[in-house]
Amino acid sequence: MKRILIIDDDMDMCSLLGRFLQRKGYETDVAHSGSKGIAKVKDQMFDVVLCDFRLGDKEGREVLQEIKAVNPRTIVIIITGYSDIKTAVDVIKQGAFDYITKPLIPDEVLNVINKALSQSGQTTASTPQLDISGTKKKTAVAATDGEFLVGQSPATKDLYRQIELVAPTPYSVILYGESGTGKEVVAKTIHGFSDRRDKPFVAMDCGTLSKELSGSELFGHVKGSFTGALNDKEGHFELANGGTLFLDEVANLSSEIQASLLRVIQERKFKRVGGTKEMNVDVRILVASNENLQDSYRKGKFREDLYHRFNEFSINIPPLRSRREDIPLFADFFLQKACSELNKNIEGFDKEVVDLFMDYAWPGNLREFRNVIRRAALLTNGTLVNAATLPWEITNRSSYSFNVSDTQPVKNAATAPASANNSLDLKNAATQAEYETIMNVLKQVNFNKTKAAELLKIDRKTLYNKLRMHESQNEVEE
Repeated sequence: MKRILIIDDDMDMCSLLGRFLQRKGYETDVAHSGSKGIAKVKDQMFDVVLCDFRLGDKEGREVLQEIKAVNPRTIVIIITGYSDIKTAVDVIKQGAFDYITKPLIPDEVLNVINKALSQSGQTTASTPQLDISGTKKKTAVAATDGEFLVGQSPATKDLYRQIELVAPTPYSVILYGESGTGKEVVAKTIHGFSDRRDKPFVAMDCGTLSKELSGSELFGHVKGSFTGALNDKEGHFELANGGTLFLDEVANLSSEIQASLLRVIQERKFKRVGGTKEMNVDVRILVASNENLQDSYRKGKFREDLYHRFNEFSINIPPLRSRREDIPLFADFFLQKACSELNKNIEGFDKEVVDLFMDYAWPGNLREFRNVIRRAALLTNGTLVNAATLPWEITNRSSYSFNVSDTQPVKNAATAPASANNSLDLKNAATQAEYETIMNVLKQVNFNKTKAAELLKIDRKTLYNKLRMHESQNEVEE
């Protein structure tokens, strides 16, 4: 196992980077001053030293010189928040392998370490790499399903830093975000970076289940406990024991289930529905909501004590429209995945398509973006995706305006086609009107499906079914 010393007076950064490198197969040690770092190098053998350039007692170049005097073969990589080309050239001339600027992206640090060890003939650890541009390497951070991508925007980098910070802890986490922003992917990434990563990750959508089914799904049931309970069944808590349980749309749980959930969290014990035997459980709970749980408990819709149990840490996942620098990166990422699924070799997108992607506000966020790319890949026969393969709502720029203040698209219903050939009959007109009504209400409530269903006077399941029906109908028409 290769040994790495991190010298930095930022204790949080040392801790975060140290844990990350340990998960990648390295042994790490830290020193919070230049003098302590040099003392450790004199005492122990390190393969790589990561050293901050501006320390409280010494400059990085001084530490570099003293380390090289002790052991010229030690690889030294300088880290600094000051992006100065002259400094970079100087430290490399003096023997540093490379120079990395803050804020640090952990996988970028790992890439430099791997490169350094490879060039020195030593064994390297691995990090997932994704060549998504054809000319420039980007880094994809593998969640459980390989779909978490570290983008270039400040919002995405901040999101990743929060994930890295909280993942190794035992804290419960509330994930806030609009529909389609990737809350479950973030939850899987937290699980994948935690010490529970070798145990199960179990997800449950709380928004589509009745009170009876919620209890059965969470806690399991015994045979005969209710109509239809033909056999004993394990619940999600049993399935996730030792690992992580992710509860999506948690605000939709009934008050009775919330009370039962609170008891499980407090006592780490539960009973199956209809059962008498208590079972011990060790589960980390991550929850997601597209509505503010603090507002929910103030309105009496959610238990305040349960909210505080969950709220040991919270993360707001930004919508795609607020991290527009990442759109080309996500486009290439989703395209590569689609090509792999379809066994196609599509090189990229023509300029018009990229411009359309950048102009569109993506109300469905990453889920919508992924589906658009998959559809385009299916329809593309050449080497580049062109605008003809995109859905109407993206290609018809006149159908929406982009408001910078609220970054929401506003549809112009008068220009919407009733069908692909523009023939208008009564059935198509009614269908189109229903679709537009649903979309307008969704936009009004920031795509909160629970609130939208309330305003439309239908239940959530009906809303989901209608959205699926319209989505599939639009694909057929186009």
